[in-house]
Amino acid sequence: SVFSVYRYTKIGYAGNTEPQFIMPSCISIKESAGVGEQAQRRLVRGVDDLDFYIGDEAVDKPNYATKWPIRHGMVEDWDLMEKFMEQVIFKYLRAEPEDHSFLMTEPPLNTPENREYLAEIMFETFNIPGLYIAVQAVLALAASWTSRQVGQRTLTGIVIDSGDGVTHAIPVAEGYVIGSCIKHIPIAGRDITFFIQQLLRDREVGIPPEQSLETAKIVKERYCYICPDIVKEFSKYDCDPGKWIKQYRGVNSISRTSFHIDVGYERFLGPEIFFHPEFANPDFMQPISDVIDEVIQSCPIDVRRPLYKNIVLSGGSTMFRDFGRRLQRDLKRVVDARLRLSEELSGGRIKTC
Repeated sequence: SVFSVYRYTKIGYAGNTEPQFIMPSCISIKESAGVGEQAQRRLVRGVDDLDFYIGDEAVDKPNYATKWPIRHGMVEDWDLMEKFMEQVIFKYLRAEPEDHSFLMTEPPLNTPENREYLAEIMFETFNIPGLYIAVQAVLALAASWTSRQVGQRTLTGIVIDSGDGVTHAIPVAEGYVIGSCIKHIPIAGRDITFFIQQLLRDREVGIPPEQSLETAKIVKERYCYICPDIVKEFSKYDCDPGKWIKQYRGVNSISRTSFHIDVGYERFLGPEIFFHPEFANPDFMQPISDVIDEVIQSCPIDVRRPLYKNIVLSGGSTMFRDFGRRLQRDLKRVVDARLRLSEELSGGRIKTC
């Protein structure tokens, strides 16, 4: 069985072309069942202990408290995680864990303690015969083989893994992660959603306050894209607003009345924070292209060329239209600028080609 956990859990059987189930990594348990402390919950046994929901069933369940045991890719509540995996295996996969080996994924920089906790639960609670914990970046490199010729397949490359909570630039050489060179970027899907929410709040008046985050999320997923030049994009919208500004219609969940908003600059300003992070995060000013160049330059010199040649995008926040094209262009500019500087500092003795 294959089991990938992050903001969304992807589960299925090895050999299938796609996951059997994709669900939010959340769990809802009765509020009376002692939601607060883990130690408190351990005292609650019996029928109440089995009364919980996971995934889509858990979202907005009345009289239940919805919890997310995983934050920024790391498991924070192992009791809830154990309950979550119990339903995943028995209710969704309908598998007998003693009969299956499991492949599970982990985020980069995962602590050894987390890996030990996971192995302890899988072997002692579910009594599985075998377990392999793979780094998501290595699996992303292997998955990119489907679009390559056999001779071009390699496990050396840099993976840009951007999900809902965190973005990492992870260099991999011959299937091994170069852990000391991994860089963390504090910009991800959730930050784009919050930024769009703020832009809409400042301009639009008809959005119900309790639905502003959900509306921003829908706008991000339906309408956003990466633009090549932000100044030209502003002029495009100003010259022909009818062509570029989209209309979004929603329904107020309380009053059941409809509302509509214009989706304008948010379409390209949202994802732009990857390349101009100062728009949303004044504490982090480094564009993603600079981070990638810095990561590769910190790697051993003999793997730098293969890393530049193989940049793999992974995760939902890299799926904006033209993300790869913009990243390639900006990275080329950064590298060219550094090469020109080297040539100038050497007085022309170092020739770049």
